[in-house]
Amino acid sequence: MTASRPDSLALVLASASPRRRELIARLGIEPTRIGGADIDESPRKAEDPRAYARRMAREKALAAADPAAHVLAGDTVVALGRRILPKAEDEQTARRCLELMSGRRHTVLSAVALLAPDGTLRERLSETVVRFKPLSEAEIAAYLAGGEWHGKAGGYAIQGSAEGLIAWISGSHSGVVGLPLFETRALLRAAGFPIG
Repeated sequence: MTASRPDSLALVLASASPRRRELIARLGIEPTRIGGADIDESPRKAEDPRAYARRMAREKALAAADPAAHVLAGDTVVALGRRILPKAEDEQTARRCLELMSGRRHTVLSAVALLAPDGTLRERLSETVVRFKPLSEAEIAAYLAGGEWHGKAGGYAIQGSAEGLIAWISGSHSGVVGLPLFETRALLRAAGFPIG
């Protein structure tokens, strides 16, 4: 059931990700409008992964600014130390990411930005540490064959079969999926959205 919402609290979800739409629905929020923000997502030279995640969420929110609604945007970054792993658009990139993360810890940074109609910007960042088991060539090949990696930061989707390859996680599962619900709920409540 969707929470009742005053007209003054219309919400634009600045994301084309079906995962973010599913996650925000768990908070009882139905966006008034959904649509991705078209921005340059290239990291800046020597940009820290945390700064990059925050900047991407902020720029997506600003790109989708609406004087009649709040705009919620998010970005998820997978990092090995200071190295930002790419979104896997081809199998070779996904394989390289999985090989790099095999048996190692990596950090998933999930930034959220909420832009109010008056231009007020609220931001939060979730940090989650994830460790894959040491991956065999057969496990990597089987995961790649399933195609879940396509378009995913770091080349994997935790909500799919990759979860069976993850030895442990410390932090926000929803943040790794793409929208940290604890942080998102806090931003929406601070803006006056009725959330139980």
